Amino acid sequence: MTTLAPANLLGQSPYQDYVYSYPHKTAYRPLSPRSLADVWSQENRSTLFLYIHIPFCEMRCGFCNLFTTVMHDDDFVSQYVQAVERQARSLRNALPNSEFSRFALGGGTPTQLPLKGLEAILNVAETTMGADLQTIPMSVEVSPDTATEDKLKLLRDRGTTRISMGVQSFIDAEVQASQRRQTAQQVQATIQRIRQVGFPNLNLDLIYGLPGQTVDSWLQSIRTALQFEPEELYLYPLYVRPLTGLGLSDREWDDTRLACYRAGRDLLLGQGYQQVSMRMFRLPRATDATDPVYCCQADGMVGLGCGARSYTQSLHYSYDYAVNAKEIKGILAGYIAKQAVDFESIDYGFELDQQEQQRRFILLSLLSDEGLDLAAYQQAFESAAIADFQSLQEFQALGLIRQQQQRLYLTEAGLERSDAIGPSLFSPQVRKLMNQYQLK
Repeated sequence: MTTLAPANLLGQSPYQDYVYSYPHKTAYRPLSPRSLADVWSQENRSTLFLYIHIPFCEMRCGFCNLFTTVMHDDDFVSQYVQAVERQARSLRNALPNSEFSRFALGGGTPTQLPLKGLEAILNVAETTMGADLQTIPMSVEVSPDTATEDKLKLLRDRGTTRISMGVQSFIDAEVQASQRRQTAQQVQATIQRIRQVGFPNLNLDLIYGLPGQTVDSWLQSIRTALQFEPEELYLYPLYVRPLTGLGLSDREWDDTRLACYRAGRDLLLGQGYQQVSMRMFRLPRATDATDPVYCCQADGMVGLGCGARSYTQSLHYSYDYAVNAKEIKGILAGYIAKQAVDFESIDYGFELDQQEQQRRFILLSLLSDEGLDLAAYQQAFESAAIADFQSLQEFQALGLIRQQQQRLYLTEAGLERSDAIGPSLFSPQVRKLMNQYQLK
């Protein structure tokens, strides 16, 4: 990956890399095995976040580089669910008396599971792990093809408070160009069904920068989404990554992303949405206290499933990562073959020393509307953020950051350059590991 110096940010593309966590999974490497009990022994286990990853989809989108597969049958899916159950029992034994304050089911597409498989995964969360799904915020990702009425009712009855669906576009030609099969009519029918079943929070994902997309067609998709009054909207810029369908094509198109971002942002702000980050827009509602802003990248996240990550303060761990279909299938086969004892230790991840923890603290707070709490940083690390990272002063000089009392916030210009500011704060070691990672 390339990294821009702060002084170069204004003259280069704001779309360098999507920073949804730090460090990126391509910086993970094999580790000396250590027990889960030891890994979590010093962590606060009273408010953990439980995440379960389901790696199955009905199709592979042209822009997708997530750990997901379309090559599966009923037997393979059943074996995967059983492996998650084994992993959960080992994890619960290693983390006794843990309490969970949030739960998310992601992927892939969790609702690609058959109804009994979906119910089994919910039982893992509630019965095996001990998460009280009726009282904590619970988010589930769905797709238009798989959000059937019986699955939606199961999710509602088990306590789901947030449904998230990737729409990407309501223009059929744009959807087809992104190598998805859904139609706008099908998507709208699915959203109506979700609304009829009833969930407190609906999130819709849209993508700008798609082949053939214009600012006008982009705004048309947003206006169509607004007809359903979603509590949240994520506006994602398109990234064409290696080994993805679009990455393997020779298609070229105009880069309208910045113009689309600005037009979409202004439209949503004018409709009363709050901008939480460069991507996330949310309607202020009375449920905010019981259903806080969704985020699954904070420390204290416990991951189950082959594509899940887990975060302690000083160690992030997971299983191997791939994009290529054959490589993913091999990693999944290895996960499914694991016995209970194999899940009692971890051997792949990234250890965060104090400086990496400082960078993570800055990235996760500065790139959202909460801003960087300078006093909290001082208390956590016994040093000053601005003194530790000179680039923060440079960002201020460029008009990308403003200070209000004891917090630093991105300005309007800074927000739209989040995907350049974030990567510029990566450490040399993380950048080196990412650059050395062999894509597969």
